[in-house]
Amino acid sequence: MRRVALIRFVLLVAAIVVLPFCVRPVVASEICIFAIAAMALNLIFGYTGMLSFGQATFFGLAAYTAGLMMIHWHAPLLAVLAAGTLVGGVAAALIGYVCIQRVGTYFIMLTFGFNQMLYFIAYKWTAVTGGDDGLPGIPRPPFAVGPLSISLDSSLRYYGFVAVSFLLAFYAMKRIVDSPLGVIFRAIRENPGRAAAVGYDVKRYKWLAFTIAGAFTGGAGVLYSMMFGIVPLESISWIISGDIVFMVLIGGIGNLYGPLLGAAAFKWLSEAISVVWERWPLILGVALVLVVLFLRGGLVEAFTRVRDIVAGGGPRPEPDEPVSVPDAAESQARP
Repeated sequence: MRRVALIRFVLLVAAIVVLPFCVRPVVASEICIFAIAAMALNLIFGYTGMLSFGQATFFGLAAYTAGLMMIHWHAPLLAVLAAGTLVGGVAAALIGYVCIQRVGTYFIMLTFGFNQMLYFIAYKWTAVTGGDDGLPGIPRPPFAVGPLSISLDSSLRYYGFVAVSFLLAFYAMKRIVDSPLGVIFRAIRENPGRAAAVGYDVKRYKWLAFTIAGAFTGGAGVLYSMMFGIVPLESISWIISGDIVFMVLIGGIGNLYGPLLGAAAFKWLSEAISVVWERWPLILGVALVLVVLFLRGGLVEAFTRVRDIVAGGGPRPEPDEPVSVPDAAESQARP
């Protein structure tokens, strides 16, 4: 099993390496940035069962934080990235504490409501955010650790930094979902009542998942702010939240590779179709309908089917195995 996981990770690294030679480096950077944000949503939606339409809240707050730090304080790159990640996590902890008090549609609407509220604040607070004009003039500081300093002025070099950030985020997320904590998240998704019956505080674990996702999304927002040198008002709008949901759905829910495939498909289609047809979102809508109706596992399931056909039509594994909920006392007794 570890060998299979290692092969998959090597293939992932190879895909990341060749990506900027298949599409423009700027588009490649966008794919990796939004793949991080989609991975974060996948943690709370695909692994914990909570659909959020407010991820742009943490994405935008972190982007504005990074922009203000670099414009006014000329903060170094790693400090800005850490601060934006922290802002995303803290904001998610505060907002998530309120949102997890409800489930289903009410949870979705609460996340959307907070997003709209902060969007309106950003729109009106022109002295800080620039309002509808966004926050321009954001520099791109070099990657500096001790005496080492690497300029990220070129699009390809910046992609390299974004790609490494994505791989680190992917590794961290994999450690989370493969840990006992990840098992608890999946147990809550499958049957929150049973998870509570064996001793787990369901709301606390939902809050934890929401906070972790906010931190990852905040990191993605920081990377986004430096890519174009401006934080547009759109970065905190529901449009970004909807895009992230689309990426997760079309890529594959409950699979770590799905967000990357979904982000790549979304950005590639947007780039390729928008230059020839102004109504390109219609194509994305049709693609989403087809995936929901005929390919519930998204692009991950499509690749799995193709692989099985090529391999001789063997049985296709289910995307999610039944989750065994560990006893709470037993889990806490583990070292």
